[in-house]
Amino acid sequence: MRGTVRPWSAAVLFAVVVGLAAGCGGSSKSSSSSGSSSSNGGGKGGSINVAIVDNPQMKDIAALTPKLFTAKSGIKVNYTVLDEGTLREVTTRDVAAGGRQFDVAMIGMYEAPQFGKAGNIIDLTPKATADPTYNLGDLIPSVRNGLSADGKLYAAPFYGESSFLMYRKDILKKDGVTMPPHPTWAQVAAIARKVNTPNMAGICLRGKPGWGDLGAALTTVLNTFGATWWSAKPDGTVDKAQVNQPAFKQALQFYTGLIKDAGEKDAANSSFNECLSQYKDGKVAMWYDATVAAGLLEASDSPVKGKNGYAAAPVNKTPASGWLWSWALAIPKTTSKQDLAWKYISFATGPQYIKEAGAQISGGWPAIPPGTRKSTYEIPQYKQAARAFAKPTLAAMSAAPINNPGTTKRPGVPGVQYVGIPEFQDVGNQCTQQFSAVIAGRTPIDAALKNCQDIASQVGH
Repeated sequence: MRGTVRPWSAAVLFAVVVGLAAGCGGSSKSSSSSGSSSSNGGGKGGSINVAIVDNPQMKDIAALTPKLFTAKSGIKVNYTVLDEGTLREVTTRDVAAGGRQFDVAMIGMYEAPQFGKAGNIIDLTPKATADPTYNLGDLIPSVRNGLSADGKLYAAPFYGESSFLMYRKDILKKDGVTMPPHPTWAQVAAIARKVNTPNMAGICLRGKPGWGDLGAALTTVLNTFGATWWSAKPDGTVDKAQVNQPAFKQALQFYTGLIKDAGEKDAANSSFNECLSQYKDGKVAMWYDATVAAGLLEASDSPVKGKNGYAAAPVNKTPASGWLWSWALAIPKTTSKQDLAWKYISFATGPQYIKEAGAQISGGWPAIPPGTRKSTYEIPQYKQAARAFAKPTLAAMSAAPINNPGTTKRPGVPGVQYVGIPEFQDVGNQCTQQFSAVIAGRTPIDAALKNCQDIASQVGH
């Protein structure tokens, strides 16, 4: 199957994000914070509409918002919760920008600089600087920089992450295996195949289509194998598609072959949440994914608490390969409620929420939003609860090769698990459909690569 690349501008991309979040049906869930405000925005505080991603930390804040925010501010928060694919696959969905728009939208490092430069989201720097409770200088520099353009912060980080390898220490020990602290992909693959059994897969890797699902994990493998999606012209713009090059095929063969030999069941439909469930349920021995998962594995209600080891993102030809990402909150220029929106963002991404949430969420202190503030790692309760994974998380974020992720220069703004050009979302979504079909056994790898090369070649032409 071949597709057509849509040459979306950043303005159109953000409009579609908002339109999709407002208008999608069965793939979203809505909830509201209770409080003194009426459902039509009355009362002293008014109301705002917020789109968030369907991940555990976001569910926690949605549950705590009535008590920690609405009760104090009078501002009612109407949440729409979207799975990652729905929120991210905006450029492949023909959704109009009309309809009810959100006052706050959750985006990431890929979108924030592009939408900010295009003028679709407001510069948060003045509000953050003027807010005495926010402490802008407390943000981890690499995360702040990734959400900024020209020194202006366009989205406030809710949590920050890199990627690393999580593994069951007890399972590897039983099989006489030692995991190196900085493994190669060849070492990881050998271990996965050794510990793989009919009842427990050797490793869980993302296989669900989507530029931010399968595409995120696979692109880090492409980078470290010496592959790239496109070459770059001297001015940093897109040159030629590189999907048909040997390094790209080698990386894809490695990734899909490892899943076939030692991967999880139903891998073609698995991403972060599915791998999280399988790991916690004892169905996989290792998992390569976002560092934010560690807090969920070590949470007080986790069945695998205390059983896990954490190693750096595996490499091949590069010294590091972990991604850098943040789910963050932005304010669309179209909202008439910028002040209310900022009050919510200040609450959700400020230091006080982290301090209050630790004792109130079901997972306890290990499960609070990590990777955004230096002060988080000085909270005594968190230091104790996160001792198994805090240092590996910060080390992974520090080592993430955002400015030089592979072996060749890439086009667009810096990024590890994505290429920082507007067209990548559409290309990534279409190509990962092809690659997921390889994982599922429906498409030969050569056919998938040819189709993806055809799709990627349309960019810049």
